[in-house]
Amino acid sequence: MSDTINVALLGLGRIGHQFANSLADHIEDGDKPIKIVAVAERDPESEAAERFKNDGVPVYTDAIGVVELGEKVDIIFDLTGVPTIRQALRVKLQEMNNYHTVLVPEVFARLLWSFLEEGVDLSGPLRTGY
Repeated sequence: MSDTINVALLGLGRIGHQFANSLADHIEDGDKPIKIVAVAERDPESEAAERFKNDGVPVYTDAIGVVELGEKVDIIFDLTGVPTIRQALRVKLQEMNNYHTVLVPEVFARLLWSFLEEGVDLSGPLRTGY
């Protein structure tokens, strides 16, 4: 078992993009044992997707495809804000008997983000739920 925490980020829209950049910057600056191993974004040419692509991180256009990485991913941050995607992620993890990977909803990502950056604007629609 590796000491590195492998993370996937799904949904790099307005909030997801900002969170992803903040997390990536903190990982780089702090030399943390955390690695972003995949991101999912519908638009692979977006600024956010390009940043990760340039860093050698695989960019998926289908969030469910990230689950195929199996236990190589420790944490999946679902920042899509789409309840049907979250449900599909849960179902796919169960179908694969993947009881290792933790699916983290947007509400937890926002909590973590508030610790990463001061003055972060956490306003806007928030879909809670696990």
